[in-house]
Amino acid sequence: MPMLTQDGPLWTIDLGDDENRFSPEWLSTVEGFLDDLAASTEPAALVTVGGGKFYTNGLDLDWLGAHPDELGAYVGRVHALFERVLTLPVPTIAAVNGHAFGAGAMLAMAHDFRVMRTERGYFCFPEVDIHIPFTPGMNALILAKLTPQAAVASMTTGRRYAADDACAAGIVDAVAPVEELVQAAGDRVRDLAGKDRGTLATIKATMYAGVVAALREGR
Repeated sequence: MPMLTQDGPLWTIDLGDDENRFSPEWLSTVEGFLDDLAASTEPAALVTVGGGKFYTNGLDLDWLGAHPDELGAYVGRVHALFERVLTLPVPTIAAVNGHAFGAGAMLAMAHDFRVMRTERGYFCFPEVDIHIPFTPGMNALILAKLTPQAAVASMTTGRRYAADDACAAGIVDAVAPVEELVQAAGDRVRDLAGKDRGTLATIKATMYAGVVAALREGR
């Protein structure tokens, strides 16, 4: 399960050491950490990272298969997580330590910045190959973060991007060896931790108003 640690202004959510899929329990834990961060008042920045070979593989398809009647509520909850991270009133960065697939890749996209581990792991939107179209909210989130060319290349082909290719496409902002990954992520946002929360919240809410509206659709 996810764990939260603090080091000065850096709040780090370790997403877990397995595939870190979005089970209801996993979602509740992460939501609680984000509640705590939003309720704090001191300078802060958020880093998320996984353990082992996965950042997160996203939707818990096994749970969904066992609870098909809860699909709508579950997707709404995932949309709410994306919105929460996207508009969090502190700087955010995803330290992509391994595979980030589907909704897991979208969670990384909801952060302000992304740094990806070299040598191992793929960043991928596999929806075209697993016959699961993007929801309007997911589509809007990705389009808000990528160039049109990168969006077409990543969303319509299911391509698996290694770190250097993801950086070249603008999917991630930087790459780093695994032993330097969390440090590199923290260094990128540590000096931004003192930004005024009210101002930053307003900027993000305005910048991503269309994405937020799409993510809220149907909830």
